[in-house]
Amino acid sequence: MHSKTGTLFGLWYLFNIYFNIYNKQVLKVYPYPVTVTLAQFAVGTVLVILMWTTNLYRRPKISGTQLAAILPLAVVHTLGNLFTNMSLGKVAVSFTHTIKAMEPFFSVVLSAMFLGEFPTIWVVSSLLPIVGGVALASMTEASFNWAGFWSAMASNLTNQSRNVLSKKFMVKKEESLDNITLFSIITIMSFFLLAPAAIFLEGIKFTPVFIETAGLNVKQIYTRSLISALCFHAYQQVSYMILQRVSPVTHSVGNCVKRVVVIITSVLFFRTPVSPVNSFGTGIALAGVFLYSRVKRIKPKPKTA
Repeated sequence: MHSKTGTLFGLWYLFNIYFNIYNKQVLKVYPYPVTVTLAQFAVGTVLVILMWTTNLYRRPKISGTQLAAILPLAVVHTLGNLFTNMSLGKVAVSFTHTIKAMEPFFSVVLSAMFLGEFPTIWVVSSLLPIVGGVALASMTEASFNWAGFWSAMASNLTNQSRNVLSKKFMVKKEESLDNITLFSIITIMSFFLLAPAAIFLEGIKFTPVFIETAGLNVKQIYTRSLISALCFHAYQQVSYMILQRVSPVTHSVGNCVKRVVVIITSVLFFRTPVSPVNSFGTGIALAGVFLYSRVKRIKPKPKTA
């Protein structure tokens, strides 16, 4: 049992590392984040359809009411991944993930606004090093630009909105709608939501003729895009599988460690210049995320009459 969970964590990290490396390699030379994101959803959609048609995973029976409830989740999921890719195209992978360490801050604010869940003093205290660390890292980041910074911030807002919406609007827990099924439906919906936007915003930029005309290696772009898309879908699926086995707090700690692993491997792979102050700021932010995931366990004492 424990060894299987450990293997899943290892795969989660591995797929995430490969996704970030191959994705950045594509976005570095092919500056079309909407098309790149669409390709990732397209590969995911194909995988889901294969999974359902081969009975690898049972195809769900979904009602119109359920689809209507899932639609807001699909919209914010689409935007969250699109903004992440926009950020990865503009700044270093390590910096995008440092900014994305601010997810708990957005989670607390949105939960207070829409769910009426107000944070304890311990949770608020854990947010201070996150915000301070990200601010310090931003001031000393060599690849810093505002487009990359705000895209990563927007991905935090949309990803955490998805989590809040899933709590607020989640359809009734039915056997047909487990986490993996929900993610599969969201992936297909995201593809159909983004396809017209990609063609409208960026045109048809994925043909071999266009890529060759742009002076790029067609085989290399296609291969790297496919690997990053497969890894993208795989790490999301594995993440849901882990969530079914462990508590949300353990998953949150694992996510924090995953971010550290991705930052370190991307810095080494891309030889990203990192100053001591920048490293210190990133370290403080990540320590705050770890602290946040621990203090979330502390339940406020029930008020006595």
